[in-house]
Amino acid sequence: QVQLVESGGGLVQAGGSLTLSCAASGSIASINTMGWYRQAPGKLREFVAGITRSGTTNYAGSVKGRFTISRDNAKNMVYLQMTSLKLEDTAVYYCNAEIQSTATFVLRNYWGQGTQVTVSS
Repeated sequence: QVQLVESGGGLVQAGGSLTLSCAASGSIASINTMGWYRQAPGKLREFVAGITRSGTTNYAGSVKGRFTISRDNAKNMVYLQMTSLKLEDTAVYYCNAEIQSTATFVLRNYWGQGTQVTVSS
C-alpha cells in the first residue's frame, strides 16, 4: 500500500507564510513527479506546483514568485513554502505523486487526503 499524508495547514493572516509537507510511505519502488493541487469551495481542483525527481519545478501563474516547491528524495517528501499569502489562496491543498509501487511496478497517480489552508484578512 502507498499513502500520501499532508501536514502543515492552518489559519494564517493575509501576507503571512505557511509551509506544507507531504510524506509518501508504503511499498514504494520509485517516485517520479510530485506536486500540489488545491480546491477552493465551489471551484474545481487546480494545479499549484510540481517538481520532477531531478528538481525541475513548475508553477501556476497565480502563485509564481510567492510559492516554492521542493522535495527530499531520500525521505520521499515534498514541501510547499507559501509566502505573501492572499485571501484567494484559501483552499484545501492536496499532495499528488506519481509512484511506482513494489507490488505492481506500475506507475500510478496517488493523492493525499488534503490539508486546509485558510487565509484571513
